[in-house]
Amino acid sequence: MAENGAFEKRREGVPCWVDAQLSDVEAGRRFYGELFGWTFQEEAGEAGESPYRAAGESVRACLDGEPVAALVRKTDGRMPTVWSVYFHTLDAAALTARIRAGGGQVVTPPHPLGDLGTTALAADPDGAVFGLWQPDRRSGFGRRREPGTFAWAELYTRDTEAANAFYGDLFHEALFGPDASPDFGRARVSDVFPAEMPPHFLVHFLVEDVDAGLATVARLGGRVRVPPFGTSYGRVAVVSDDQGASFALLRR
Repeated sequence: MAENGAFEKRREGVPCWVDAQLSDVEAGRRFYGELFGWTFQEEAGEAGESPYRAAGESVRACLDGEPVAALVRKTDGRMPTVWSVYFHTLDAAALTARIRAGGGQVVTPPHPLGDLGTTALAADPDGAVFGLWQPDRRSGFGRRREPGTFAWAELYTRDTEAANAFYGDLFHEALFGPDASPDFGRARVSDVFPAEMPPHFLVHFLVEDVDAGLATVARLGGRVRVPPFGTSYGRVAVVSDDQGASFALLRR
């Protein structure tokens, strides 16, 4: 995550980082480097780039030298191959207590990663998993909302009213405050995916041309999961990389 960023100005609940858990990080470097123009830095030191992985198991993805994501080697083949989103907090312990009180679960309790920050994993009452990041030396994205970087996280859930209540209580200012500019929406699973799809967060990366992005994904061995469709926040297509991690391409 970015060092010495202006995380003090970020509201609780603002998406601040994403990572992909992959079986083959080197293949991930080739895929995303070609798709988004990312370069990669090996993580050195006591803790890895991902908020919950050890050194040597992840690489930091950068665009023009600024951190935008991480690719993380899965340590257990039974773990899902997936992109995850992390929400900013100034007090991970207090926030996880509120998550439990709101009917959610704490998957991994808050724990520090050296002097980088404190992380946790949680699930909402419908089962969608998300991360928390309480920054110290590393704050999160160095760049976002531009081509090749994070632009949006859409929660696909079975009950949008319940999701609005749960996340509205957790992240009210970020979602509904007077100066809110959220990067986080909620939709029914059945709006885009089959009804049996588990609730989940879908990470969106901004692109200049969705169709060109789809052609690149296909050329690199990925798949188109949902063809382009219109949303209130732009034109979107859902794809997966050559290892099965799903994400979305977004053109605003």
